[in-house]
Amino acid sequence: MNESRNGVLSAVAAFFLWGVLPIFWKHLHFLPPASIIAHRTLWSLLLLLPVLAFQRQLWTMLRGISTLRGAGWHLLSGVLLGSNWLLYVWATLNNHILEGALGYYLNPFLNMLFGALFFGERQNRLQMLAVAVAASGVACQFPAVKGVPWIALVLAVTFALYAVVRKKAPLGALAGLGAETALLAPIALGWLIWRGTQGVELFGPSGWTAALVICTGIATATPLLCFGHATRTISLTSLGILQFIGPTLQFLIGWGMYGEPLNTLRLISFGLIWTAVAIYAVDALKRGTKKGPPQTDSPLENQKVAAD
Repeated sequence: MNESRNGVLSAVAAFFLWGVLPIFWKHLHFLPPASIIAHRTLWSLLLLLPVLAFQRQLWTMLRGISTLRGAGWHLLSGVLLGSNWLLYVWATLNNHILEGALGYYLNPFLNMLFGALFFGERQNRLQMLAVAVAASGVACQFPAVKGVPWIALVLAVTFALYAVVRKKAPLGALAGLGAETALLAPIALGWLIWRGTQGVELFGPSGWTAALVICTGIATATPLLCFGHATRTISLTSLGILQFIGPTLQFLIGWGMYGEPLNTLRLISFGLIWTAVAIYAVDALKRGTKKGPPQTDSPLENQKVAAD
């Protein structure tokens, strides 16, 4: 019982941290989004390497990317992950937190569709109803934003495609994340070196800003480690429901803290999304009562390692 309680607390901590990350990214406004992602990649790798060594997965990671197939799959997943990170940070810094939240609300429903498309997974009636209601919510965003809600759609699509690629890639969640960051590290380092040759301050104007930049690695690794513990101790049903804590906090921060506009159509849109989430939760609870304990290296774990 204590272990289960610890697992729930770990999951809540992970999704809470992912939910409040927009506040952290806002404090890095002195850097362009590409530089933030480059720092995030490099500092995350520095933190992941000792974790991989401690978990005895460092050699597994290196062996996994030593082949052309392994390197190719994990480079592709890394590019999708980096693209998702880059767009989300850009959206946060440019006052589109609400659209970012919408994207992560939509992600589970796109996972269902991609599961059916790429893996032949069959969806039940409640799941299809949830997808239909979520699609109606997206449709309401078109007149609400006076155009295509491309930020939300690209975030949801890249994250869902990332989950597809990670299911096909050879390495597990932790070693796979290490492989992705390792393969992206030369690009990130090259970008920062190039920016440095342009006379740009890479760590901001002060020691405080430099500390914030270094903490990008902590901001990435800490919720991932909490999530990793949760996946081993609580059911995937609980994880699937708790994951909506993140975009809900993002929504509240964008609207309440930074005053992003929430007109009637956008409110209706989110209302439909929340209805879809409720249907998803009911279905997950019904299925959870019929299943045994979770696997330790699941598709859901692979999906969430990007988590903003």
